[in-house]
Formats: sequence, structure tokens, C-alpha cells
Amino acid sequence: MTTELVTPKELQKMDPVFGQLSFDNHEQIVFCNDKDTGLKAIIGIHNTILGPALGGTRMWKYANEWEALNDVLRLSRGMTYKSAISGLNLGGGKAVIIGDAKTEKTPEMITKFAQYINSLSGKYITAEDVGTTTGDMDLIRDVTPYVTGISESRGGSGNPSPVTAYGVYMGMKAAAKFKFGSDKLQGKRIMVQGIGHVGETLVDLITKEGALVQITDINEARLQEIAAKYGAKIYNGADLYSADVDIYAPCALGATINDATIHKIKAQVIAGAANNQLANEKIHGQILKEKGIAYAPDFLINAGGIINVYGEIVGYGKEEAMKRTENIYNTTLEIFSFAEAQEVTTHQAALSIAENRIAERKKELAK
Repeated sequence: MTTELVTPKELQKMDPVFGQLSFDNHEQIVFCNDKDTGLKAIIGIHNTILGPALGGTRMWKYANEWEALNDVLRLSRGMTYKSAISGLNLGGGKAVIIGDAKTEKTPEMITKFAQYINSLSGKYITAEDVGTTTGDMDLIRDVTPYVTGISESRGGSGNPSPVTAYGVYMGMKAAAKFKFGSDKLQGKRIMVQGIGHVGETLVDLITKEGALVQITDINEARLQEIAAKYGAKIYNGADLYSADVDIYAPCALGATINDATIHKIKAQVIAGAANNQLANEKIHGQILKEKGIAYAPDFLINAGGIINVYGEIVGYGKEEAMKRTENIYNTTLEIFSFAEAQEVTTHQAALSIAENRIAERKKELAK
């Protein structure tokens, strides 16, 4: 039997978990592995000062494990600030399962994953995300109470996507109000990138208001379906970031605003559902500010989903969830005004308000 030795040179390439760029003083990272079901998952708990960490479970075919780790670190951090700025008594967490949800996900895998969640004794509460469904949450509920977004027939709030989309719609209207002087979207040229459950509902809402909608997605069949259903135009250009539109709504995966795209963007407003839209929050947030592009912070305007499932924890219903989500409009306008007055980016403005709430709670706990 021989053992492969790792050379010092190779060791230098192997960044430890705590050395990841996306590591932001996370409280706990849990690696879950089960040979029998093929489960390989990571649970990231960023901060629990305001309450238990709540965030969805994403199943995605990552290129490698480092990519998966980076994603869960960024997403869990975003959930901390999403809950804080939305006034929820929740911390930030997220989970990722490595694999193709269409071909590799099994009930046995989800059940095993639920056991790992249960072992955390409520420090992390899950919900659905890309690659997981309400049905998966019901399976998890059979094992542990630490899950939200279960089906309405079982007393849950169901699929949170429509509420998430409504919050993005409210944030988009507020951003339009700030940039164009009116929150009316009629006649506005809007590019929606990613037409999953949230993206489709957003297309429905803005189409009904009379917006001129273009859509793009990696799934060609889905594009044809949504285009036919809502009368949206499929974007066939070579580079969607250079498209001559008024509003860009990223609703797929994150980091689409990066070094390669940011100087091409012609849209005057960016408001979408995707998490972590800025590849580099400081650099790209500042460039958007200098270009005069009104950026609605993602963790603010896509908070409708968590507002919806929070109702399962504290006991309010759909009507209250929609009312709280509608208030994203007012909060977004406040963020734009605060950013302008303080001469900071909208991302910095939203982040500082969220961090201040966490800091105040930390002081209270220390008394």
C-alpha cells in the first residue's frame, strides 16, 4: 500500500476553510457526507445573534467542492443581512448539496440530509432554494421540525417563490421611482435573466403593468414556454449585458455584475432576485455608483421568501407576509436616500443598517 504525499508547493494551493475569501467570521461550517445515499452537503451558519440561522438548501452541480464552499459562505452571510434589514429575529445560514437535482436527488438523500439538520438542534433552520422543492421540505419535516416552506396542506406557507418575486417587484418599482421619477413600469424595457419560479412570477407582474420584457435563460425549452405564456421577447443578442434596456433584473445565480460585465451594462436600474449579484461588493458597488446606475441591494429586495416562511415560526399568515413584503418598496427608497445623503453605495448603506441592528442586539445580549 502506498500513500500519496502532498508536496509543500501543492499545500500552498490548498486554502483552508478559514482562509477562504468568502469566510466572514462564520460561526460554524458543517460538512455532511453519506456514502450510502451519495449525500455531499455543506451547511454554513454565519451569525445567530438575532436568532436561529434560517436559509434555504440549494442543490447544484458545482464544478468542485471549493466552489460549493464559496457559494454556501456567500449565501449564508447574505441571509444574515437579509433577515436583519427586514426586521426579522433570525440569523443567517444556508446549505448546499453537491449534485444534479434532476438526476442525483433521491428521497433517501434528502432524508439523510434532514438528519444532519436535526443534529444541530435548531441552530439552523432550512427552506427550499434552487434545486429543492416544497416536497423535499415535507420529507425533511418528517425527520426534523427545523424546516420551513412545507406544503400548505401540512400547515406550512408553501412555495415562497411568488412572495420573493413580489418583493423584487416592489424593490424594482422603488428603484424606478428613484431613478426615473416614477414607479410606473409601463413602457420600460426590462431584461429578466433567469426564469425559474421567481423569475417567471416577476415576468408576470411586470408584463401586467405594461413593461416591455425580454428574457434569457440557459434552458431553451423554458424560454419558449415563458415567451409564449406572457408574450415576452426572447433575447437573442450576443451579450445581454450590452442590451439597450432600462432595467436589468438578474434572477439566476450570483456574481453576474463583475469585471467582465460591469462596464458593458446600459441599464439605469439593476433590481433582481439573484443573491450576491456583485462579484466584489466594494469595487463593483462603487463603479455602479459612479456610473449613476441605481442598484437595489439584492439581500433587501429578495427578502420576500424569508418573510413568508418566517410566518411559520412566529405565526402570521399569508396576508401579513404580503403586507411586510410590500414594505420593501419603502425600505428601498429609504436606502437610496440614505446612500445619497451619506455619499456611499446603496450596498454599503443597506449593509450598515443591517449591521447596526445586529450590533445593537449584541449589546443587549451582553448586558
